[in-house]
Amino acid sequence: MKPLNDMPASDLKDIRVVLCDIDDTLTNNGRLPAQAYGALENLRAAGLIVVPITGRPAGWCDLIARLWPVDGVVGENGAFYFHYDEGARKMGRTYWRDDAQRAKDKVLLGDIERRVLAEIPGAGVSADQAYREADLAIDFCEDVPPLNATDVDRIVDVFQDAGAVAKISSIHVNGWFGDYDKLSMTRRMLGDVFSINIDDTPGQVCFVGDSPNDAPMFGFFDHSVGVANVKEFAGKMDHEPTWLCDHPGGFGFAQFAELLLAAQAK
Repeated sequence: MKPLNDMPASDLKDIRVVLCDIDDTLTNNGRLPAQAYGALENLRAAGLIVVPITGRPAGWCDLIARLWPVDGVVGENGAFYFHYDEGARKMGRTYWRDDAQRAKDKVLLGDIERRVLAEIPGAGVSADQAYREADLAIDFCEDVPPLNATDVDRIVDVFQDAGAVAKISSIHVNGWFGDYDKLSMTRRMLGDVFSINIDDTPGQVCFVGDSPNDAPMFGFFDHSVGVANVKEFAGKMDHEPTWLCDHPGGFGFAQFAELLLAAQAK
């Protein structure tokens, strides 16, 4: 990972799409600072496409797509994307798996939930689980006392033993059934909504993140940025970001946005 301030201005000038995680990328200690929200507004006002790519639930993503200064949102680690058409005042919702598949998945995820809670003391179901449509989020430090790395790995093992995909974020282990992730749904959304083929235009897209569930994005995009707290996972991810902010969470994101807008203004 190289210092963000060393990122060439020529690379920054080519960026047209900014993708970003939310938890511990836009937030700090569970809160969204004004600097980060202002950075989203400034990027969009400058004409860039801005899309959060998050593990957070459908209920949150509906609000984000409607009320935040963004052009849509990919949620539950790629289970869906939401795009709000302001002119038509209509929310578009696209899911990777259909209603029948998600209903079957919910039963299987319930079995996993019961096993996790029985076998790993201290693990909890995420407080936002009621608003999820496709995955199961197990809390290991957001609203419960932090679990150690061994117990977090045991949660992953339970998901995988049941044939589910499991990814570790900075606060949850998210598990689901289906062959999708953040990158696959991002590819679909940008193609469907903006006619952007990320395989043909990699230099026009940048991703900012902070944790292992962002690794597919870090590995795909040449312009990948980690906020400073991503260093906590150094050596533990399949792919790491190319560039590293000086500051953590939303303050690091604001640093990136300021650098990007300054380069494009020139």
